[in-house]
Amino acid sequence: MSRRPRELVVVGGGMVAHRLVQAMCDRDAGGTWRVTVLAEESRPAYDRVALSTYVDGATAEDLTLPAVDGIDWHLGDPVAELDRERYLVRTASGREVGYDALVLATGSVPFVPPVPGRELPGCFVYRTLDDLDAITAAARAAVARPGAGRRSAVVVGGGLLGLEAARALRLLGLSPQVVEIAPRLMPVQVDEGGGALLRRLVESGDLGVRCGVSVTAIEQDRGRLLAHLSDGIELDADLVVFSAGIRPADGLARACGLPVGERGGVLVDARCRTVDERVWAVGECAALQGRTYGLVAPGYAMAEVVADRLLGGEATMTPAELDMSTQLKMLGVDVASFGDAHAATPGALSVVVNDPVAGTYAKLVVSDDASTLLGGVLVGDASRYTSLRPLVGQPLPADPVALIAPGGVDVGADALPDSAQICTCNAVTKGAICAAIAAGAHDVPALKACTRAGTTCGSCLPSLKSLLVQQGVAVSKALCEHFAYSRAELFEIVAGAGIATFSELVVRHGSGRGCDICKPAVASILASLGGGHVLDGEQAVLQDTNDHFLANLQRNGTYSVVPRIPGGEVTPEGLIAIGEVARDFDLYTKITGGQRIDLFGARVEQLPEIWRRLVDAGFESGHAYGKALRTVKSCVGSTWCRYGVQDSVGLAVALELRYRGLRAPHKIKSGVSGCARECAEARGKDFGVIATEKGWNLYVGGNGGFTPRHAELLVSDVDTDTLVRLIDRFLMFYIRTADRLQRTAPWIEAMDGGLDHLRAVIVDDSLGICADLEAAMNRHVANYADEWRGVLDDPAKLARFVSFVNAPGTPDPTISFVTERGQLVPAPVAVGMPEVRR
Repeated sequence: MSRRPRELVVVGGGMVAHRLVQAMCDRDAGGTWRVTVLAEESRPAYDRVALSTYVDGATAEDLTLPAVDGIDWHLGDPVAELDRERYLVRTASGREVGYDALVLATGSVPFVPPVPGRELPGCFVYRTLDDLDAITAAARAAVARPGAGRRSAVVVGGGLLGLEAARALRLLGLSPQVVEIAPRLMPVQVDEGGGALLRRLVESGDLGVRCGVSVTAIEQDRGRLLAHLSDGIELDADLVVFSAGIRPADGLARACGLPVGERGGVLVDARCRTVDERVWAVGECAALQGRTYGLVAPGYAMAEVVADRLLGGEATMTPAELDMSTQLKMLGVDVASFGDAHAATPGALSVVVNDPVAGTYAKLVVSDDASTLLGGVLVGDASRYTSLRPLVGQPLPADPVALIAPGGVDVGADALPDSAQICTCNAVTKGAICAAIAAGAHDVPALKACTRAGTTCGSCLPSLKSLLVQQGVAVSKALCEHFAYSRAELFEIVAGAGIATFSELVVRHGSGRGCDICKPAVASILASLGGGHVLDGEQAVLQDTNDHFLANLQRNGTYSVVPRIPGGEVTPEGLIAIGEVARDFDLYTKITGGQRIDLFGARVEQLPEIWRRLVDAGFESGHAYGKALRTVKSCVGSTWCRYGVQDSVGLAVALELRYRGLRAPHKIKSGVSGCARECAEARGKDFGVIATEKGWNLYVGGNGGFTPRHAELLVSDVDTDTLVRLIDRFLMFYIRTADRLQRTAPWIEAMDGGLDHLRAVIVDDSLGICADLEAAMNRHVANYADEWRGVLDDPAKLARFVSFVNAPGTPDPTISFVTERGQLVPAPVAVGMPEVRR
């Protein structure tokens, strides 16, 4: 008889709780624990580290952490009482849940200084998505109010969260003033020199900073707020946001008699266990040896220890093992801090390179004999963070000044010992990553999947790439055995030399006769460069299966027909024409997710007849068969919808007509939503557009499929002309530089610098190529011709559309159908008869 699972109750549903239950799910193969999570927030666990992106275009869904299967989650029902004698908890709704082990992961609460007026309307804290919803609503109301001058806000606190709050307020259209009681910004992370530069740099970006003072009172003043400072200054504000630190949420522990630290937090030992053998604590609510930690990495480390212990392991941890390093871009300024940043170690020495002209500050803290790296601070340029942070506690590989001076020594991954942590968020060492590479993880996505390195803050991704190169497993750039060049290099060769055929290219720059890898890739390049109809001459034999007949091959050997319906907008006459074609040719008819109509079951010899009818009715190829633009999906926008703020249909139609027929390394999908409700699902597309009251937000790099990704915000509130110009650049840069069969999302992910580099290239024109990209798109638009009309007008092309070359017009006798729900569908495959697969 099998033993019943033991009951594990996790109190709290944040990032650390999520990590704990994920670790339990991954390791508890025998099902020895049944896990129940009781969360205070009504939302699933989300990425609080990226909180400010919520006002920069990200949605709550974007921030939501991956679901963990097999866990009993209860949201919006916090634990109100912990009964240690009866081994049960009681929630706010009255639910009682028993436990064999209980983990407190209640996190923290914002610290609000005891300032008179702190509870007035217009005062907020900055901690959760609900807080940001409230701040956003108040900011938009303030901006919309009539009156002279820009609306302002006061942020109480100049630490990590305070500067994040200031950034969010600026994105919402307010002019923020940061008030920090310490003598510098980010006092926990940076020293005096780094703080001085940080202040100068953020002040240059339209942010007011007042350090060394505090807010003494807040009062209402003529419909706004007035913040009184300790130096006698008064600041007018429409909003006041408190982000002055956090306090452990240890109320449950106090109420049930569990010891807490002097400054709060549930006291735990090296096992993260409280004095009660059945109760554990992790994350911001836990006080390890009396100290609490407000970063996610220590919380994750605690969660891993508890998971190990609950499953019979012997893991322990000490404060010295917890990594408190941080790297972020704060209001456009790169900041990093790691190890003993303040030289608190006895005998520690500091080496500083301060360049106020260049706007950079770098400090390394080393041991008294200058042989061991203890920590450091980087402001203005944090590019060396990924190579320096893993060296903490290790022998210095070079002179410390050379490690941070401009043009100095660049430490490679090969200089790091196997014990060095590459990913501190998830405690992944160089040794673990190298072992994963040896086991077959030969690219960054594979390393992320099997080690979790790079899945939290992403700062270690450059190191992952370096380790791949170091281990000698970097994938060759060669397209195939016939070309020693990448697809991007072949594109430049074809464009630069004016090569018009595959034969010419392989003779001049390749070898052999080509293969099913390089032929379609070169065919796509030639088509992208306007090399004529895809079925002209030699081009025809280079094409993929679907392109041979300009239709999608189905499993029974028939083809589908998809006419273009730009933006999903179609007239009644158009619908009737499609319906008549479907009826006359007995085609199965289905509405697609891209707002088009797909007609299935056409035999190859029927395709020209079907398309002649459709072309005569005003339709053209929808390119559902090609690596090209498929659709630009849209909602009805401001034309019909009472929530719409822009004409999404008009823009979608214009974009689809502009980019129709554009051949690319992979298929391209788009969407345009007329408001933030996002009915067109634009953020699941390669490029998506969402209307704002001021214009349009452009998102790039999204896709559905096997590995769904949400698109990321590239620019916001741009006018239509600017939007189209940026999309032109984006698509042409993708077509020029992406690998074969690479969608836009992995293309951006694999790019050095990722989205920031892409933005620099196509928005800021950092490479000076934007004029060329725009000109290339203009040539495409000017030279566009419908591929199916080109077939119908050319007898030689029409001759291709036969099932049997020696018997034109004879249908394939192996194709058969049955009726299902009133339409013809493929008949079941007979035993021994293979399906036709792409």
